[in-house]
Amino acid sequence: MTPLDMLLESRALLEGHFLLTSGRHSPNYFQCALVLQHPVYARTLCGLLAESFRALEPQSVIAPAVGGIVVAVETGRQLGVPARFAERQDGRMTLRRGFQLEPGERVLVVEDVVTTGGSVQEVIDLVAAAGAVPVGVGVIVDRSAGRTCFIHQGRALHLAACHTQDVVSYAADDCPLCRMGSAPVKPGSRGLA
Repeated sequence: MTPLDMLLESRALLEGHFLLTSGRHSPNYFQCALVLQHPVYARTLCGLLAESFRALEPQSVIAPAVGGIVVAVETGRQLGVPARFAERQDGRMTLRRGFQLEPGERVLVVEDVVTTGGSVQEVIDLVAAAGAVPVGVGVIVDRSAGRTCFIHQGRALHLAACHTQDVVSYAADDCPLCRMGSAPVKPGSRGLA
C-alpha cells in the first residue's frame, strides 16, 4: 500500500474550504491525525522517513507540536534516538517540559504536513539557536510538490516526504471559495491552549 493509499483509506484527505496554518485557504486539507491513529500506518510512514535519514546519523528527532508529535515519536523510535517537540509560546516556537538540545547534536526535524513550511523553519531556527545541527526535514505530506525549501546556514536542508502533491491554495484576500460565499474552517491544531 502506498502512502497515498494509506491517506485515502484513513480518509485523511478532506475536501471543503480550509484555513491553513499559513493563513492561506485551500479546497483540500490533509488531516494526518486520521492516518497516524493507525499504528501500522504510522509505523510504515515514519519508517520511510527514518530510512531516508538514517545515513545522516541523527541523534534526536524534533517536531512542532501538535501535528508532528506522533511523527517525531515513531520516527525517533525507529531510529533509536530521543524524540522531542517544540511548542508555540508567546507567538514563537520554544522548548518546554524540560526538553534540551546539546551543542553539536545532530537533529532531524519532522512534521505531518507542510504547505509553506513556516512552523518547520521556526523549529530549524530553534535547533540552530541551541547550538545543535539540523540534518534534514522529513514530512508525511508535502503539499507544495517540492517547492518548499528549508534553509540552515545559507544552504537547503535535505527534504524527504512520504507523499508529495501539488495542492492548490489561495491568499486569503484572493480566495475564489470566499468569493462564492463559503467560509473557511480550521481543522488543525494551531491555537490550542
